[in-house]
Order: sequence, then structure tokens, then C-alpha cells
Amino acid sequence: MKPHHRDIKVQRFLQITSLPFRLHLLVGLSLVTSGTMAADNFLTLSVNGVDEALKRNILAHLGAMPDSEVQRRAFLFNVEDNVSTALESMGYYHGEVEEQLVEKDKGPWELKLTVKAGEPVKIQWIDINFSGEMLDDRAFDKWLAEVNIKPGDTLNHGVYSDVKSQLVTLALARGYFDGEFTESQIKINRDLNTAQISLHFNSGVRYHFGQVSFEGHSLEPDILTKLIPFKEDAAYSTRRVSALNRQLLDTGYFANIKVIPQIDQTKDNQLPVKVELTDKASHSIELGLGGDIGQSADKTFDPRVRVTWRTPQINKYGHSQETSLEWSPDRPKFLTTYTIPLTHPLDDQLKIRLGLLRDKYGVTQIYEPENRDFRNTGQLESTKYLLGLLRQQRLDNQWLMSYSLDAVSEEYTQSDIDYSPSFYLAGINFSKTTRGDNSLDPKSGFRQIYSLDYADPYLGSETRLARLQAKFKWIDTFFDNHRIVARMDLAANLANENELAFIPPSLRYFAGGDQTIRGYGYQELGPYLDYLDADGKVNREVIGGRYLMVGSLEYQYYVTPTWRVATFVDAGNAFDNNQFEPVVSVGGGIHWISPIGPIKLDLGVGLKETDTIDRSWRIHLTMGTEL
Repeated sequence: MKPHHRDIKVQRFLQITSLPFRLHLLVGLSLVTSGTMAADNFLTLSVNGVDEALKRNILAHLGAMPDSEVQRRAFLFNVEDNVSTALESMGYYHGEVEEQLVEKDKGPWELKLTVKAGEPVKIQWIDINFSGEMLDDRAFDKWLAEVNIKPGDTLNHGVYSDVKSQLVTLALARGYFDGEFTESQIKINRDLNTAQISLHFNSGVRYHFGQVSFEGHSLEPDILTKLIPFKEDAAYSTRRVSALNRQLLDTGYFANIKVIPQIDQTKDNQLPVKVELTDKASHSIELGLGGDIGQSADKTFDPRVRVTWRTPQINKYGHSQETSLEWSPDRPKFLTTYTIPLTHPLDDQLKIRLGLLRDKYGVTQIYEPENRDFRNTGQLESTKYLLGLLRQQRLDNQWLMSYSLDAVSEEYTQSDIDYSPSFYLAGINFSKTTRGDNSLDPKSGFRQIYSLDYADPYLGSETRLARLQAKFKWIDTFFDNHRIVARMDLAANLANENELAFIPPSLRYFAGGDQTIRGYGYQELGPYLDYLDADGKVNREVIGGRYLMVGSLEYQYYVTPTWRVATFVDAGNAFDNNQFEPVVSVGGGIHWISPIGPIKLDLGVGLKETDTIDRSWRIHLTMGTEL
């Protein structure tokens, strides 16, 4: 195999093989030194004649100020050597130091250093030479293309040490545990102020994964084996080890996970891996809080409390359950989901859902002739019963695909008529989320969701209905502190216009609330109809629409890493064919990035009155990640 290298012509040189440079370790000490200098009773120090980078390095090499006469003598004795070492570590081999010492009978002595750095040593050529199995590993070609040292640069021993450290770290991460430098030196020509760098690295052989064993669990072994994201004898890499750790973490079964490559037990270049697991508690309870208050159709405070009970592992087959109970005035909800792993614990699951959900939609009003205006009387209320089956699979391209069958029965009263339709909805859903990081407050990411649900009277449903939905959310951060969050939701119901009343409110579209248009109450916006009640009075009722189009653009600024302020504009509405009335709201908020996710307090103000809603404002308190 030919070694991979690059070089430049060699001239007369002086060879240096090792220097006790401590630039990176000592830079932090300079801050402490500069902060305590003035208070020292034995010596004060000033350094002039060089730029800030050299000054910091000189102070770092000089070390802590003396706190006794003995230490002062030692400090002064070593000043010239330490300054020279500091200059040489950053490529200045012809530096001069002028010392001015003022000795005092009382108080600290004064030491003034005037430093002339001189001309720096420039890198003439760099010879980086690879040998061993790493020659066939493209990761090292990528590293070589991005190495941050090149001919013409000022010699910096700290950068040189970083390059060596990066190469060793990459080799270990890729499984070259026997790798070593066969040559690593800097040759310096002081007369010509040039340096030549030679780095020759022999990786040896690359180790491969051996058997993966699991300890401390109560699952069927086959379930954990399916979570291993590499095959036995696959080339070792820390990325694959991290992927195994992430797979185990995502199951939700374990409270503690240790993936331990057993380097001391390698045989024939095979590296066994031991995984130590600790099961989560049999049950967990989680409490969530939210709410909003303000001036809208519903002028009262609307709190929300959610209690979630989880059983992460019910049996040795990895079954689990999650039951949530949400309380809000007149909107209690109960939903339980039982999950069964199928061909893969994460990538193929069957979910059985059972729910009882009561909700309120829109606005109901009655016309008062004496005031020549409508007065709010409440909202459209419904009670929904749900039984569903859903199979969710992760495809090779990382899209999530799910197909479902839901039986829905809903009771509600619209235009003084009682309805209780039943629907059997067959659906398919595709979604994909990409994140710039795995934190609860990602710096960047994109989520897209597409779904289609279909019901037909031939299959037992009240009427024929096709529901199409698409949702998008985009996040990006610029210049560290500036974050943009954009969102768009699109939806449509395709149904016979004469049978719209038989489509239950939960299957229609409404707008308003912290997830659509802030500044308005939850689901209070949408198309309305007027009708005469039994007493002959005119009533108006927001009944929801066949279509939905809402969007949002939000700018966030991080005041500190855990606090940010935000300003936003939301727009759109739910609508029918001839009743589109776009609504716009603006506002701002303050967000705390807590250990359990962002907690957001937002104020939204509606910019427009509609036929059913006066110009409104709402305060929204929400919690949870945005992706």
C-alpha cells in the first residue's frame, strides 16, 4: 500500500522533537492571574509590546503571582525563560525581553516587561503520512481536507498539538486501537524563520464488533438483539456505539444504560460489547399544566391540567401502556394507548387506543333586537368515543408510516338538533422530523406530516368523507442567539355539502388557540350559520369549516442560554367555499428553557373583529418542545 502524504521542499533546519509547551492548559489560568495581580502584596506585573494573544500566553506561562519572598525570587529568576518559552510556543524564536524591576521597602515590587516578539517562524511545508488499514477509510481523507494547519501559517505549537490530538481521537473513534505515530516532529530553521512539520501515523488494523451481550433486563433476548444497529463483525466506530445507546434509550424501558466496549477482551481483532441495563420503575406519573386567559368569546380563565400514567414495560415481550387524563372546564379527556412491538421494538409497533373525549368548539350566540347585536351564549359541545388500531413503521429512509382504523361515535347538538353519527375511518399517515440536535430546545429542525383518512357509508359510516391534512414546522438559529420558528397547517374535508351537519365537530376544522392563532380562544374561529330556534329567535353558531389554512412566523432572541424573548404573527382561519375570513394576530412572549423543556408565556392580540368575535387578546401558558 502506498502511503498517503503531502510535502514541500526541505531546506537547512534545526530539529526540535519535544517542547514543554502548555498553551491550552494555561490560558484559563491567565484570567485568574490577571484578576488577583493588583491585590498581591509581593509583586505587580505589567506586560507591554505584544498583542493580546501573546500577552495572555506570556501571563499563562509566568504562572501565579508569588505570595512570599521565596516565591518572588523564584518567579523573577525564571521570567526570561518563561517569556521565551511563551513566545516560541506561538512561533516567535527571536524575541527580546526588557525587564524593569522597582524594588520597594514597603508594598509590592513592580515588574515591567517590554517584549519585542520579532519576526515569526512560518510553516514551510507539512508532511502528513498515513499507513495501515486507515488508507482505505474515507473518514481520514475528510479529516485531512479539513485540517487547520497549512504552509504559510505562523507556527503555533498549540495548533500542532491539536492536530495530533484530533488524529489520535479519530483513529480511536474508528477502531484503530493499535495506531501510533511513527514520526512526529517540527524542524525549525532559525536563520530563515521556517518550520517543517512531519506527522507519520500508522493505524495498524481496524477492530470489528464481536458479540453484544445484555445484562440487567427482563425482556426476551430477541427484542434487544433487534435493537443492535450493526451486524457482528461490522467495523468498529463510536458512532455505532452511540446509535445502540440511542436505540435502547428510545424504547423507554430503561432508567440507566451503559454500553461498554471491552477492549481488554479483544480476540482476533474482534471487540465484544457489554450492555448494562437498569429497568425503569414499573409505573410513573407525570403532571402537565397549561392555560390561557384574556378578552375573547370566552372571557374566563381556561386552565388545563394533564396527568399521564405510564407503564414502560408490562411483560417480557415489551408491551407498554400510556394513559392520560386531561382536565379543563367542560373539556375533560381520557385516552389510553396500549403498545405492542411487532417485528421491531421501535420501528414496527401496534397501538390500541381507547378514549372518551369531551370538547367545546366555536361560539353560540343569540340576537338581541334591543341591542341590535348578538350575545354569546356558549359553545358547540360534543362527547366523542374512540376505539382505534394503528400500526406504525419506520421506513429505511427514516420516514414514519402509519395506517389506522378508528371507530368514532360522537354526540352533539347543532342548530337545536341532536346528532350522534358513527364513523369508521381508515387512514394512512407519513411524517418525518429532522433535528439539528437532540436537545429539548433544538437549534434547527424540520417536521412534515401528511395524512389521509377515509370513511364510507358502505363500511358503516354515517356519510362519505375524505380528510386530507399537511403540517409543516421549520426552525433555524442564526448567529447563536437569533432563532426563527415558522409553521403552516393545511387541511381539507371532501364531503357532500348536504351532509356536512353529520360530520362531527372533532372531524371539522376550527382555528384559535396557542397551536393555531394566538390571541383568540381555543377553537373559537371558523364558519358560522344563522338559524331560528323554537322561539323564533335568531341564533348564530360557529360550526367549523371544511378547510383550514393557518400559518405563523416567530422570531426569538436568546437573552441568556436559558431565557429568550419572542415576537410573532399568526394568520389564517378555518373556512368553507364561500366564507373565508382571514384573521391575523400579533404578540410576544418570554420563554424559559427549563430542564424539562421550554415553558412559554405569550400574549397574543387579534387585529380584526369577525362577525362572531370582537377584537380579542389572550395570554397563553404552554410547555413542551417545538419539534
